[in-house]
Amino acid sequence: MLAVGRQALDNADLHTIAIGLDMRILICGSMAFDTIMVFGDKFRNHILPDKIHMLNICFLVPEMRREFGGTAGNIAYNLKLLAGEPVIMATVGDDFAGYTEWLNQHQLETTHIKQIPGTFTPQAYITTDQDDNQITAFHPGAMSECHQNSVHDAQDIGLAIIAPDGREGMFQHARECHEKGIPFMFDPGQGLPMFNGEELLFFIELATYVAVNDYEAQLLQEMTGLTLEQIAEKVKALIVTKGAQGSTIYADGQLYEIPPVEAEEILDPTGCGDAYRAGLLYGISQGWDWTVSGRLASVMGSIKIASRGAQNHKVTREEIQHIYSQVLVNETLSQHTEEANA
Repeated sequence: MLAVGRQALDNADLHTIAIGLDMRILICGSMAFDTIMVFGDKFRNHILPDKIHMLNICFLVPEMRREFGGTAGNIAYNLKLLAGEPVIMATVGDDFAGYTEWLNQHQLETTHIKQIPGTFTPQAYITTDQDDNQITAFHPGAMSECHQNSVHDAQDIGLAIIAPDGREGMFQHARECHEKGIPFMFDPGQGLPMFNGEELLFFIELATYVAVNDYEAQLLQEMTGLTLEQIAEKVKALIVTKGAQGSTIYADGQLYEIPPVEAEEILDPTGCGDAYRAGLLYGISQGWDWTVSGRLASVMGSIKIASRGAQNHKVTREEIQHIYSQVLVNETLSQHTEEANA
């Protein structure tokens, strides 16, 4: 059993170039400023179920900070930590200068970030409780003009993700990826309610991969009338994340259960889903199997949750590799112990 663990470790070595280490991955999504507030209790202790129809409530949040965020920014930041080649495609407002400096410091490409005069950069106001539940208010600002960017303008792209963005732009970018033969991941996220069932089916039919969390997965089934298994038949892989319960990947007619990775510390879940998706995209770009890619994605999520803000975790590729390797060793030892006790 330990030999099997060693083989898996060797196959998943992050220093091994399987395919396309330099593959340029297009990240279509939002660039946003996140105002993050932490509520020192649980929402459920203050929301009366029988009064939900007349909700009028205030949460006291002594802790507040402003961070760089947005789905495109977060995914690109994590891909860069893995030595990937993210290409951000987004629209921003007149207040973006500070974010540009941050991207330049981290050597993230800004060629396809378009400033829309007279607008604000998207703003998210996120309140997190002690159960890691979140309530978010979001001002789209310049994001509503994301259709002014075209995938046809981005060169040498091998893979893409359509993350939450302006409605018109998400349709356009999905069509353009399909026209250019670029495999892409459809990640509707919190933007899922913008679309009806027929429109969601449009994205699924064009997409190569679909990624949702467990709540979004339930909505997706209700709105399309399809089961998760039926959705999975239409794409190469359907990924469903389940927070502390890990994730499930439906691919190749199989079900891959990806266990969670224990975090060094649990500080802030904001951006964990984006970190997970970065790990997935990197694994796909390398041609790794779903078990390896899923584990790497879980590692990236566990690294992120131990840091406040979506782009404040600072790790090297070598440190990520070490954490990943330790995860495999721990899993192998645990399985070996269970078999010995059986």
